[in-house]
Amino acid sequence: MIGADNMTRFLVVLAAVVLLGGLFWWGLRRDASALPSQLAKDQRPAPSFVLPTLRPYRAKWGDSIVMSNLVGPKPIVLNFWASWCPPCRREAPMLESYWQRYQDRVLFLGVNFQDGEEAALAFIREFNLSFPSGADPRGGVGVDYGVYGMPETFFITKEGRVLARHVGELSAKQLEGYLARLLP
Repeated sequence: MIGADNMTRFLVVLAAVVLLGGLFWWGLRRDASALPSQLAKDQRPAPSFVLPTLRPYRAKWGDSIVMSNLVGPKPIVLNFWASWCPPCRREAPMLESYWQRYQDRVLFLGVNFQDGEEAALAFIREFNLSFPSGADPRGGVGVDYGVYGMPETFFITKEGRVLARHVGELSAKQLEGYLARLLP
């Protein structure tokens, strides 16, 4: 026979499990792209950062990618990616294609997020990526930008303001829409 104290504890634990399960289910079903970005909503200045340049890009871009040095001449497409991210793998060839097409008008810049160097280098080789990327192994730059998951892409005006944020894999049509907003 269950005593009143044990029944009360059981009901409290059951209610907590149901509540946490419901919150977990709701979180999984939520559209991550609907998450607001104060940076984009208010068109705030893009947070500055200094990241070590990944090895294949050092000859052209130097040892460090310094965001404040890149703002000005062109708008920036800032893509957070990781080798372990399936959507990043799917969008990488498309990003490279658009970089090849628009590099005279837009800087495509990658941030390798919480990844190992060898895994990042293998990803770059696999997709023959030529747009520069820096390494953010601890995720500090991602935190500054409010990154929620991989991939995320920020569209930054040549004045250095965040115009838009895209959560998740970009399609070519979506990228073209963002580029139309970035370019005069």
